[in-house]
Amino acid sequence: MRRCAFRVGVLALAAGTLLAQRRYTPGDVQDGQRLFLSNCAACHGVEGDAVPGVDLGRGKFRRAASDDDLTRIIQKGIDGTAMPPSNFTVFQAGTIVAYLRDMAAAAARGSRPAGDPGQGKMVFEGKGACTTCHRVKGSGARTGPELTDIGALRRAVEIEQSIVDPDAEVLPQNRYFRVVTKEGAAITGRLLNQDAFTVQLFDEKERLLSLAKSDLKEYAFLDKSAMPSYRGKLTPQELANLVSYLVSLKGVDKQ
Repeated sequence: MRRCAFRVGVLALAAGTLLAQRRYTPGDVQDGQRLFLSNCAACHGVEGDAVPGVDLGRGKFRRAASDDDLTRIIQKGIDGTAMPPSNFTVFQAGTIVAYLRDMAAAAARGSRPAGDPGQGKMVFEGKGACTTCHRVKGSGARTGPELTDIGALRRAVEIEQSIVDPDAEVLPQNRYFRVVTKEGAAITGRLLNQDAFTVQLFDEKERLLSLAKSDLKEYAFLDKSAMPSYRGKLTPQELANLVSYLVSLKGVDKQ
């Protein structure tokens, strides 16, 4: 009996060590991001710093010293606090831990200057010419993603990456669709819908188009983002200001 208990103890210790030392994959981080934003960000904030004394995005925790601790807290919550238990499996909780570790690593690498949202708005509407594609609070074009609540959906480091390296990650809902007619005309835009016979697009001229597939030579999603890279086009301070402005966009103010 003692030998059996010893074996169980060794297995439990080994499992805990493996979890604590796990090397997470990009897929783990992506899955964890999705779970965090849909389940945790409402209280902790997109950056993980909305709870006083806790900064998940920079690895600052009150009661956790290891990945095991974080996984346990995510699953079981913390008695006597606003942190509730969850229905996440060990694997799902582990992907959230992967995302938190990735956030902290990105924060440690980052060294951007402090940004000014007001100056960033000027970059957005002026030098950056962002309103030619994007819309904020009813102002701007509709060909690119709506940005009114981007600060509630994406972290500063992710927003910065989308500005300087837009091809690094293209969200499925932001992928552009390209069709070529049998006459050779190419049309690019956001795919609204397609069925067995037609393709519906919102093109770069903000036109709603319904095209018969029988009239098309080819049609497919583009692999790269339609967003141009601003790497080297903005100074570090301008970039920091622009990111700060976008982070400040949390949605339309309720009257």
